[in-house]
Amino acid sequence: MVRAEAMSIASEPMPPPLARTDRAELAALAEDTIARGSKSFAAAAKLFAPEVRESAMMLYAWCRHCDDVIDGQHLGLSRRPAVEEPEPMQRLNHLLVETLRALDGEEAVDPPFLSMAEVARRHRLPTRLFVEHLEGYRMDVGDEHYETIEDTLSYCYRVAGVVGVMMATIMGAKGERTLDRASDLGMAFQLTNIARDIVEDARNGRVYVPAAWLAEARLEAKDLTDPARREEVAALAGRLVDFAEPYYRSAFVGLSALPARSAWAVATAHGVYRQIGLDIRARGAGAYGQRVSTSRAAKLRHVGLGALKVAATRIPWPVGRSPKLWTRPRGGPTGAERSSGDRRTRL
Repeated sequence: MVRAEAMSIASEPMPPPLARTDRAELAALAEDTIARGSKSFAAAAKLFAPEVRESAMMLYAWCRHCDDVIDGQHLGLSRRPAVEEPEPMQRLNHLLVETLRALDGEEAVDPPFLSMAEVARRHRLPTRLFVEHLEGYRMDVGDEHYETIEDTLSYCYRVAGVVGVMMATIMGAKGERTLDRASDLGMAFQLTNIARDIVEDARNGRVYVPAAWLAEARLEAKDLTDPARREEVAALAGRLVDFAEPYYRSAFVGLSALPARSAWAVATAHGVYRQIGLDIRARGAGAYGQRVSTSRAAKLRHVGLGALKVAATRIPWPVGRSPKLWTRPRGGPTGAERSSGDRRTRL
């Protein structure tokens, strides 16, 4: 298993950012990846200022690549390998090694790693954030068991909350409280994803709904794929949607800390994803086994609503973050070790 060893990652000087022409080349490749792999993200990214948009797309390219490598897919679609591929844990080990090598300025072959390292250098993103994100994949391939909602939230942070932190940093956000709210948005997104994909995930052997919730609903993991239990499964999805709401509210307050154009893009994504959750809850058992999404018209409506949300948050409101919300870790141990140039990682 790829497991975090007790250590801290040294703040070693990073190589300088790439020349503008090299960066533009990587950004173009990343944009092509996004256009084919995530139309929703591609649309929202257009609202960013040019440099923020480039960095956001380049970071996404690495995230998309990692996701595809672990799942044996290409741009989220299944593919038939030409040769026998390594086991998922071996693929994860490779991702970790290549990510750390790229961050160290060593030669990287694949553009996603070059893009990721360029974003890290330009925006001074700590190595631990990338390792934390890869830990989320470790939880997937390691068949992690989620007993409580806190266990599920820990997973949500690693696969999505930490990406929110990196994105907010790219946008110029500063301060731990602001980054907490950025993490909250990522976690709200992931809770919405879990609610939407309960059945599909269960069919693939992944259950993110906490076992405690299943027990309360008198369900077992195998019942999630039984159409006869669609009412109970719909109730679980609705509970997840409701649980995400305080995180969406916290993230909304955080918009005031972002530049106007970035806040507009984030507010639009906030509205689109939250709407998916609301639609899941409204459809109830009718959403069973379906991948609920928003229409093009609804997305355009949220672009307009996003602008109104930004206007409402230009004056920071004195709203504290609820102490009941799960809070991201502050640095400390991660999943890789570096000391005096010698990296010791247990994989």
